Amino acid sequence: MTIVVTGAAGFIGSNIVKALNARGETDIIAVDNLTRGDKFVNLVDCEISDYLDKQDFISLIGSGDFDGEIRAILHQGACSDTMNHDGKYMMENNYQYTLELFEFCQAEEIPFLYASSAATYGKGSVFKEERQHEGPLNVYGYSKFLFDQVLRRRMKEGLTAQVAGFRYFNVYGPQEQHKGRMASVAFHNFNQYRETGKVKLFGGYDGYADGTQSRDFVSVEDVVKVNLYFLDNPDQSGIFNLGSGRAQPFNDVAVATVNACRRHEGLPALTLAELVEQGILEYIDFPDALKGKYQSFTRADIGKLREAGYDAPMLTVEQGVDRYVDWLIARQG
Repeated sequence: MTIVVTGAAGFIGSNIVKALNARGETDIIAVDNLTRGDKFVNLVDCEISDYLDKQDFISLIGSGDFDGEIRAILHQGACSDTMNHDGKYMMENNYQYTLELFEFCQAEEIPFLYASSAATYGKGSVFKEERQHEGPLNVYGYSKFLFDQVLRRRMKEGLTAQVAGFRYFNVYGPQEQHKGRMASVAFHNFNQYRETGKVKLFGGYDGYADGTQSRDFVSVEDVVKVNLYFLDNPDQSGIFNLGSGRAQPFNDVAVATVNACRRHEGLPALTLAELVEQGILEYIDFPDALKGKYQSFTRADIGKLREAGYDAPMLTVEQGVDRYVDWLIARQG
């Protein structure tokens, strides 16, 4: 039977497809929206049985074409641009689409694993999967939050099959190049350094000194491993934070990125102070457009994930970024 991955040409989706391939799984239907055609490159190295546009797929689901044919759906497809304020589009694409797939999976009694987001927490300081800590700051976060609320209600009523939502924190890693401004800090730091010999970070804001705003940066390698763990353990349902469980400052990402590049150049690693002193790391004024809409600190409470039996260690920024830079340089030369 077929596994469906939505958002399969995207960042996390394509990494999941590759990981399924590494297990010998090739009966995979890749679902995406290739209006932005450059994303196709993420599927070139993947083995799939079919590709469907996201609208064609939901229509076929509705008409019963896939009844009895699907083993599981890993739903990664969404508009992830937090600066997109088109609420109608966001709710149709992120909320309504997810709801339709969820209803199909419940009717068919098949596992449904989906991407939620740490954006559901907004400006909160506690990142635990509980209603009192949630308060999204934008319509993207709200679209994710709203479906999480549906799952909570349905879990109380009783599910027919596994449903697991993963609140992704700041994910970085291979195959995010199409995301533009929404790509990770590590990706932007890498390209800035390669193009100009410098890296720029936001200066002080919200009580934080230059470059010390901190996020839970999680490697896509770990994100994929968690998704496959839940696929292998269909008795586990719920909403789970998916981060490293650590908060690291943006300075750490910049230092790790530059030093990984310097390693490839045959140059010694530099400390944060040395990078600033030599003008390799610069700080720019915090953008007015982000004030009041910015999470200055995130750290996933991954206790619930650990309770579900996932016990593998998560990569640190230093480990994950080092591997990511190796991949970027191998790809770009």
